[in-house]
Amino acid sequence: MDSALTTVFLPSALAVIMFGLGLGLTVADFRRVVVYPKAAFVALLCQIVVLPLICFGLVLAFGLAPGLAVGMMLLAASPGGTSANLYSHLFGGDVALNVTLTAINSVLAVFTLPLVTNLAIAHFAGGDGQVGLQFDKTAQVFLIVLIPVAVGMAVRARFVRFAQRMEKPVKILSAVILLAVIAGAIVKEAANLGGYLASVGLITLVFSVLSLAVGYWAPRLSGVEPRQAIASCMEIGIHNSTLAITVAISLLGSTEIAVPAAVYGVLMFFTAAAAGILLRRSAARSATVPA
Repeated sequence: MDSALTTVFLPSALAVIMFGLGLGLTVADFRRVVVYPKAAFVALLCQIVVLPLICFGLVLAFGLAPGLAVGMMLLAASPGGTSANLYSHLFGGDVALNVTLTAINSVLAVFTLPLVTNLAIAHFAGGDGQVGLQFDKTAQVFLIVLIPVAVGMAVRARFVRFAQRMEKPVKILSAVILLAVIAGAIVKEAANLGGYLASVGLITLVFSVLSLAVGYWAPRLSGVEPRQAIASCMEIGIHNSTLAITVAISLLGSTEIAVPAAVYGVLMFFTAAAAGILLRRSAARSATVPA
């Protein structure tokens, strides 16, 4: 796994993606959390605490092999993907809340992702030290996630028009990189692909559905209004599989750990679209019911 792809290309590509994310963020996005305190708090609680616990239960229930189990937990600890804003916009969510959650999650993930991953390795891999996210790897997560976001925000603050022009190209680049990484993982593990799909296909589907459901119903049951609940649904239900794959391959040196995120990265587009359609239809029916 020690190749130019894993040691140079993937971390560099992810840094570019996170830089692009920073181009769309401002300091005001972080401040906006005071405008949506309940919605933001509930969503972040689900993202940081509830989903890893749900994923842990699913992994135990499905009895996954250690590498795949760690991969699922890494996926659960990954923040919302960049597609969440688009899905939220398409299905009537509060996009401003999405931007706020993305901004906060991008920072928190620097600390929570290594923590959850290390705990998963210790539990499922027996803490034998063969695969681990030690301090130097944690520092790499910091370098390729938080710093590029901060640089992107600085560029946006100084060159607003340039940042706006670059948002679309970076989104396209993100999609291309994700497809390339998934293809590389498939080629690398071609002989084991059938077994991996049989092992993680169903669990990633169930996890995706539960992530979307928790993302919507936890805020709604807490009294959050529907548009913000839809935004939370997409932010929590669409995980950053590119980040999970990159960490698995380039930092942990394991294609097997990347498999759940690769499978999920394909399935999530369909489950998120289905959730959005159902929520939009539900909103339309509610609007036609006489008061």
